[in-house]
Parts: sequence; structure tokens; C-alpha cells
Amino acid sequence: MPSLMHSLESGLDFIEFLGDRTSITSKNELRDIYNLEFKGREGIKDPNFSNIVYALLKFNKAYKRQGNIYINVRPQVRVYCDQWRRPRAPQQPGATRGPQMSAEISAPPPVPSAPVTAVLTPKKKLATEILQKLKVSRKVLTADKGGIEITSDPVASSGKVQFSTDRLRELFIIRFHIVNKGTNCIHFTYYTALHKIRCFTLEDERRVTRACPVFLCPGESYDVSVRYMLNHYGFFPATMYFEFCPDLAESVPFCIVREMEAVARTPLAVELGPVAPYKPFQVVTYRPVNTVIVEGVPPESSVVQHLKTTLKLGDYKYPVYLKELDLLGVTSSLNKCHILSRSLLNCSLKMKNYSHRFHLLLHLEEIQMEVDIRKYDLHNQTMTQDQSNSKLLRLRVPGVAENRPSVLRGDCLRVSKSEDTVPPITVYNGYVHRVELDSVKLGFSKNMFNRQLENNPEQHAAVQRIVAGSSKPAPHLVFGPPGTGKTITLVEAMNQVSRADPSARILACAPSNSACDLLCERLMVHMDPHKVYRLYASSREPNSDNLICYAFVFPEKKTLMKYTIIVTTMVTAGRLVSGGIPVSHFTHVFVDEGGQAVEPECVIAIAGLLNPSKGQLVLAGDPKQLGPILRSPFALQSGLGLSLLERLMKHNQLYQKSTDSGHFDTRFVTKLLRNYRSHPAILKIPNELFYENELQVFADQWDRESYCNWEYLPKKGFPVIFHGVMGKDEREANSPSFFNVSEIEVLVDYLTKLMETQGKKGLPKLSPKDIGIITPYRKQVEKIQKALKSAPALRRWSDMKELKVGSVEEFQGQERKIIMVSTVRSSINYVKMDKDFNIGFLSNEKRFNVAMTRARSLLIVVGNPVILNKDPTWENPLQQYVDPEWKNEH
Repeated sequence: MPSLMHSLESGLDFIEFLGDRTSITSKNELRDIYNLEFKGREGIKDPNFSNIVYALLKFNKAYKRQGNIYINVRPQVRVYCDQWRRPRAPQQPGATRGPQMSAEISAPPPVPSAPVTAVLTPKKKLATEILQKLKVSRKVLTADKGGIEITSDPVASSGKVQFSTDRLRELFIIRFHIVNKGTNCIHFTYYTALHKIRCFTLEDERRVTRACPVFLCPGESYDVSVRYMLNHYGFFPATMYFEFCPDLAESVPFCIVREMEAVARTPLAVELGPVAPYKPFQVVTYRPVNTVIVEGVPPESSVVQHLKTTLKLGDYKYPVYLKELDLLGVTSSLNKCHILSRSLLNCSLKMKNYSHRFHLLLHLEEIQMEVDIRKYDLHNQTMTQDQSNSKLLRLRVPGVAENRPSVLRGDCLRVSKSEDTVPPITVYNGYVHRVELDSVKLGFSKNMFNRQLENNPEQHAAVQRIVAGSSKPAPHLVFGPPGTGKTITLVEAMNQVSRADPSARILACAPSNSACDLLCERLMVHMDPHKVYRLYASSREPNSDNLICYAFVFPEKKTLMKYTIIVTTMVTAGRLVSGGIPVSHFTHVFVDEGGQAVEPECVIAIAGLLNPSKGQLVLAGDPKQLGPILRSPFALQSGLGLSLLERLMKHNQLYQKSTDSGHFDTRFVTKLLRNYRSHPAILKIPNELFYENELQVFADQWDRESYCNWEYLPKKGFPVIFHGVMGKDEREANSPSFFNVSEIEVLVDYLTKLMETQGKKGLPKLSPKDIGIITPYRKQVEKIQKALKSAPALRRWSDMKELKVGSVEEFQGQERKIIMVSTVRSSINYVKMDKDFNIGFLSNEKRFNVAMTRARSLLIVVGNPVILNKDPTWENPLQQYVDPEWKNEH
């Protein structure tokens, strides 16, 4: 009995054989065609008709109803509940069905001739068979025969067409010219490529198939084109198979094979050569120097120690003379201590020397470890303040993820200032609080910090006004543009409120669990952890991240009321009302990311929990960034997408700028102005478009300027690239989402360049975690993720899964050192659809703002400027970013 896959392959070939007769639905008629015309092929044993029907039904290639068989047709009954879609009007009889039919080229009228009996071998079987024969009988398969001559441009040599290029993404066309030089008519029945490679496509005028062959009389010719577009360096071979059948009774088909080789070359010696001359490690002799040790701050112990220490261990330091033994070797002429140590090493292990021998071996190992660890000393390094915990400093340590060196939480790193060269040298002990991909977070003494980092007048003023309750009973709004530290401001305000009034009770909320977790983590740095409680919903997975440090339980009412601060999502806050927490209990409610929640969700954290006359409500967010995500068009049109924060700032005079002074009333609104994230070039356009050019650049200079001298920047010192691409909007299968392959190729090219240049010419080392790719369409996200896995040049990054690809909504509140943006849209025909359905970047200022403000050091935007220029939001950026040469060419 044939296998299911064999039956499916035969069934698919039968569908191709039917051609225009796929409209036949009678099972008996289809069986007759299969048995009499298709199955009776010379030398081919096909499954029975019932087997291929079963396989086609199994894989949804056919549909059976009331005894009839419908090939590639599946009747559907749709109930339209989706508010975005409406049923289409019924088509008129004879109307074209679907876009594919209208785009098809009609087949030429049939030429009277004898019926063609083609040998239809399944494609996989055909490829295997021909490629095996090619190894043995290459000359026979590549030779012209049967009166057919196949030439090519460029010219083939011994049946092989070769070309090479040193430029990627350049179209190259190979044309095969088929001529009938015989005396009999020939049917050109079929052609295919036996290798599936994405870099080429096949084209011919009449779309030759076995069901629709081309009739070649003596002297007539026909062309087949192969279009190559190489996106990567490498070797790309393919084999073309051409099938013919003489126009004679009982004639046997024959084939001619042509081989192709496309090569994209780059200097191999340069590519594989050493990145730098080899230098053996030089053993450095360190002379003792007088130092002053300043102890740092170790991490809090996560171990509850109930086992009391009754036997204290001593400090077993190695003898100094062992260093000489280690340096001079065990065969040198040494003193008495050295001789004893050497004899201990040479003798066998016995009970009487057991402890002494292992003491010696462990001491020798410790000495060698001291030598080896000095290989990882770093000089002239810059440490940056950790954004999630201002008390920690971040130090880049290349190779720490691969345990080169091995650094663990609680380890001590010794640091001294580069300019401190006069003894006694001050050495700061920094304790490791967290180890990340290529960096460690260190806790130092307060003497190590520059207090100017905390000098932010807007943040300080906001905290003062919140503590004083200057806006009561009205809410106080913290207007926090991207990267201005609104969450840090809220955390400090909560800390100061609890210090100023120990009886204060605070509810801290955010729309998402991740935002709440961040609030809780930062609160724990400044406050007694026993005063903070993180309340989770019962629906959250118990094994979720960040749940280890906090209890996952609903305590009873009296227990909850003892905590100074409760952190929870807005929705879960409703559980406090149903649990009987009185209205007067919470004196303050802080809402972070208030612009991302619908107003009813935000009100959950207020209604029934905060006293309207005495309580203080603080909302933090940015009305210029994305609001809540909604599905209903009616809800959107009627204002549900307007958050409480945005509604107050748009429609309440208390929260609007004075027409006289041009400033907010600071009792009710604090606008944070210092941006700690982006390079001035990245911040410039959003600052002008959305923030009245008030934002000030306070990002760490080393971090923000790390890519100002990248060799691929169109303008040095300006780390923003707009790469114009004339791509194509495409969709596939039943997905309405769009993708643009041309833009993906550009993104992969830039990723390759970033990978090849990292750590060179003053550039920092990169990991995929440092890069984010933003695109508005789900299908483009999928295609980019697929490209990252399949692009050969990117396979050297083993942790490529750490590179986040997502929508603008997924990146809100996040940042990366490097951000790439793929706009996708390249057709004016779909611009109106984007606007109607609120998708894409066009006609959506908030989505544009979020996408353009995620990058710290480098922003790369890939898109079609001709289309984007039609949107007012994009007009100004394009004038500044687009290369003038590109404009002139297009």
C-alpha cells in the first residue's frame, strides 16, 4: 500500500494534470480521467484513485460534499461579528474571482496535434532521480537531443552557466533560448529547478506546465528566464530540468539539463584572516603599592540562616615561599621549605601526608588563579550609573557571560581611578549585585558617586509638591516624556511621603505586571522591604519571572492594612475594594504609565479606595505616546482610547499651559525635561514635534556618542540613518498583514555591518540584546525573525533570540542602544486602509513618537520616503534624514 505522502504527491500532480478541468466535481468522471489518462503512464506506478482522494482530503487540498469532490475549493459560511469588516457584495455572474485570476496570463489557443502523454514524476522524486543520474551520466543529460538545442546568455560551458559578482542585491538574468532544429514538431511540456534556493525566480511568457505545454514547430523557439538576486556572499548552484515530448504517437518524453552557478565573492583572505596580530600574553610583575581601601556595599543575603555556627573556620593563607616554588618550578635548587614542598609533591598519597599534600596542592592552585585572574584586568574603563538602581554602577566586562572571567553575585572587584597614581592609592571595593550578558552591577561606597547625577530640579520639585499635597483634592500629573525618569520620580515621591508621614498608606498601580514589578524593585532599594507588599492576581502564573522575592498570596484584610505600600495592577486593585479595605485607608494613590490605560481601568484603583476630599492622586505618563490598545472601532470613535491622563491635559484648564505665561501651573502639573536616554540627533525631531523643543539632553556622553564615528553613517557625528527603499507591500495565504522583503534585506545588511564592526575602531562590543527592531505589522515581525535565523552572516551571534523584534506597542517603555525601524508601507493604495484601521506609522503621531524615541546611540529607519513624505508627521524628519543623492535619483 502506498504511503500517505506518496499518495499526496501523486494527487498534487493529478491536480496539475487536470489544468482547466479542476472544475469537474463528479467523482466518477474524475476517476475515469485518472485511470485512463493519468495513471496509464509508462514506467510509473501510481496509487489507486481512492488513495489519492483520501490524501487530498486529509491535507485539505480537496473537499467532499454530497458525493462530489471539489478540488482546491472549500465552501464557507461566514458570520460577520467583526466590527472592522463587512460582508462583500455578491459578485455578478461571470465576474473575476480573486486577484490571482485577473493577473494570470491566458494560455495560448491549443494547437491541433496528437495527444501528449507526459511522464509526470512527483517533484521530489524527479529531483532525486535526475541529480543521481547527473553524477553518472552528466554528458548524456546535458547534451542537446531530439532536435532541441538550448543555448543561454551568458553562454554555457559544458552544460554549465556560470557568473560571479562582487555586489549584492544586483539583478542578474540568465536567458535560456530553446530552438527546435529538428524536422518534427515538439511539445515543450515542463521545466523546473531541482534546487530550491530563494535567490532566483523562473519566468516564461506562457507559463509552461504539463497541462499547458508549448508547441514548437521546426525552426520555432521559446525563452525561459532565470532572475538571480544575491543577498549574501556565497556559492549558489542550481540545476534546470527541461522536459520535451515529440508530437508522434507513442513517443517517449526526453529531458535536457543545464547547470547554473552563481557566486558572490569577497576577498576570502581578508574575511578569514586574523582581526589583529597575535600577541602572546605578557606576564606582568606587579609591585606592591600602598593603598587605602574603601569598602563597598554588598548585596543583601537571600539566605535565611537558622543553622548557628559553633565551629569557626580559620583563614588559611598560602605561605609566601610557595610563590617562589610556583615561579621557579619543582626541579630548581631551593631552600629547605622548598625541598620539603617538592618532596611532598613527588611522594604518593598516604594517610600521614593526606592533609599536608592537599593543603599544598590547593595553595598552588590558588596562587595560579591569582596570576590568571590578572589577565582580565581592565584599564581606563568608564562605569555608568544603573538606570534601575541609582546606587549601583554598571561596568562592562567582555566575556563575563562565558565565564571569562567567572564573576558571581557577592564577588568583590577592586577599582581605582585612572588618574590616581601617587601612593597611597585609593582602592574602592565594589561588590557584585547582578551579572548580566556583558556587564556587572557593582555596589560602591557613597564616596564613589558623583552627586550631580541626582541633581534634577524638575524631579525634585515634583516630589516636593506631591509630599506637600499642593494639588489636593485635584490629581497631580507628572508629564514624563521619553527617558525623563518619571518612574524614578514616583518612587522617590513615595519614599518621601512615607518618611514625612509614617501613618501614610500608599497604593501604587500600573496597567501591566511588568510595570508593577519595576515599581516594586525600585521601591525595595530605598525602603524597608517589610513595608512593601506586591499583590498579584490569582490568574498570574506562579512560575512567572520576578515572583521569587515576593509572596504570591492574598493576605487577610488586617494584614494588608499594615503595609505602608501595596503594589498591584489597576485591575487587581479592585480586589482590595471587594476585600473590604475602607475608603479612608489609602492616603495616596500613585498610577504609573497612566497614559496606557483606559479611563475605567484607571478608575478601578481610585473608586472605593481613595477619599475624594483628603486623598492625593498622582498620575504619571506621557499623553504624546501610545494610549490603550482597543479593538472596537465604535469604542475608539467614542473616546475610550483617551486615557484619564490625556483627557485631563486636553480638556481641563488646570492641566493646560497658561495663555499668559506659557507654562503649566506647577501645583497641578510637573513636566520633566531632562532626557537621560538619547543622543541629541535622535531626540531632535520628537522634541520639536511633540515637546515644544523643551527637552534637554542629559544622557551619558560615552553611551550616547558610542556610534557617532561609525563608518557607515552618512554624516559623521549624526547617528541617525534613513535608508530609502523602493520595496513592495506583500501579503500571503490568509493573513491580512503586510510584509516587505526589500526592507528586511536592508535590515539584515545593517545587522551584519554592526556585527562585523563591533569592538573595532573605538566601537563598543554588542550583543543582540542591545538591538531592537520595530515594525508596525505582525507579518513583517515574523518575516524578520525568520530572516535572523536563516541569514548566514548572523549565525555567529549564537544568542540572536535575545534580539527583540516587535510592534511599537511592545517597545513602549523600553529602550535599546540601537533601534531599527521598518515602516513596510511602499504602496499608496494601502495608505487609506492604514488610516481607517489605525495601523502602520502613517497618520499616527503617537506611534511615530514611540518608535523614534527608543534608541540611545543609533537609530536606523528603513522605508519608502515617497510614501512617507505624504504624511505631515514624516515630512520634517525626511527633509533632515534622507540622503540628497537618494532624493535626486528618485
